[in-house]
Amino acid sequence: MIPHPKTPHRPHSTLPGHPLSRPAHPPPPRPLPPPTTQASPAARSTGAQAVKAPVWNRSPASIAAVGDSITRGFDACTVLSDCPEVSWATGSDAQVESLAVRLLGAAGAATHSWNYAMTGARMADLSQQMADAASRDPELVTVMVGANDACRSSTRAMTPVAGFRADFEEALRTLRATAPKTQVYVASVPNLKRLWEQGRGNPLGKEVWKLGICPSMLGDADDLGEAAEHRRDQVEDRVVAYNKVLKEVCATDRRCRFDGNAVYDYRFDTDQLSHWDWFHPSRDGQARLASIAYRTVTAAGPVA
Repeated sequence: MIPHPKTPHRPHSTLPGHPLSRPAHPPPPRPLPPPTTQASPAARSTGAQAVKAPVWNRSPASIAAVGDSITRGFDACTVLSDCPEVSWATGSDAQVESLAVRLLGAAGAATHSWNYAMTGARMADLSQQMADAASRDPELVTVMVGANDACRSSTRAMTPVAGFRADFEEALRTLRATAPKTQVYVASVPNLKRLWEQGRGNPLGKEVWKLGICPSMLGDADDLGEAAEHRRDQVEDRVVAYNKVLKEVCATDRRCRFDGNAVYDYRFDTDQLSHWDWFHPSRDGQARLASIAYRTVTAAGPVA
């Protein structure tokens, strides 16, 4: 350390007001105020960016689809059969213009999109589908599942909401174990009561319904009695609860987007329903689903 120079002796007076009436040594310096703990605006901005959600890629280069019969294009081409080429998610049909085609082009969709959905699948089946999808390391996974959890032999057989939630959480964990950066688009479960309202006027459709298509909602389609209406209301309430779960669980994943109930709110009419069963989407209906998905995936921000 450099020694402090000695202060020379200077005479001083004790007379008040005299120019030299001050101590020979200056008073010690006042302590500096303690440093503030509040970050500067720039620091606060940097901190906010550190916890900000990752940037959503609005142009993913590969897509894998998981879900149920809707994503398989069931009954869109022939009766009681899958028709994946018209799938809203990964199909090649020009009339539908699937999400994959809209994002990747026809050639890209043919080589970089995969459909792992299964007709009849419920939420409990989603983990295995997610594992299959993750093996492709896609940039986007589309999810549309839940209708079969409500479409059971009776309302008592519907998947409990707690179980639905647990199965969806497990499916996301399965995906994240292998594909932590894959984005996820989650479609809401369609309004099944709306589909009953639109399809019940068609005699052929009602005959197909008797083969076992969504009996909890479509059974005894012409029965407007109190018990039948109560049964349909129970199914509708369960679908609403499922969609709430999809929204809440998706919100916990930083790379997940829910459609904001856009599919549930869409008012399907007979043009958008299969003319084989008047319940599953037709080609036109599949195109509407593709449009909803594309709008959500390419939006600047998540749906409020």
